[in-house]
Amino acid sequence: MQKITPFLWFDGQAEEAMKFYTSIFRNAKVGNVSRYGEGGPGPAGSVLTASFELEGLEFTALNGGAFHKFNEAVSFNVSCDDQEEVDYFWDRLSEGGQIQQCGWLKDKFGLSWQIVPTALPRLLGNPDREKASRVMQAMLQMKKIDIAALEQASAV
Repeated sequence: MQKITPFLWFDGQAEEAMKFYTSIFRNAKVGNVSRYGEGGPGPAGSVLTASFELEGLEFTALNGGAFHKFNEAVSFNVSCDDQEEVDYFWDRLSEGGQIQQCGWLKDKFGLSWQIVPTALPRLLGNPDREKASRVMQAMLQMKKIDIAALEQASAV
């Protein structure tokens, strides 16, 4: 059992979110779904929490109401080995959401994700600071990260 579990607050979409996320990540498991009983703050039988696992990390989704919304202060970083993986996660997680700058997106529930190729920190950390600066400038112009364009900026 992991010591810290991300606990995500939804307004009635906890089970839908669990199904959405577990359909995207290849190493995912649906966990337990608990329901409100009689006299609870939600309608009896409706979902209270839904647990799931993505890539070995356990999450809990709570149907807590409309009181709190997600914002960019908390995001989940998805580390991708190649452009195919970047494209896959970008396309799936942004479906119905909003694409943003520099590999960031909000999914259809408003949760922020960073879809980042493993090449990015390597290219940004180039000891040749001019090359690293060109990579940074190229990335700042992107929405979805394009590995080939970053490598080209580094090679110039």
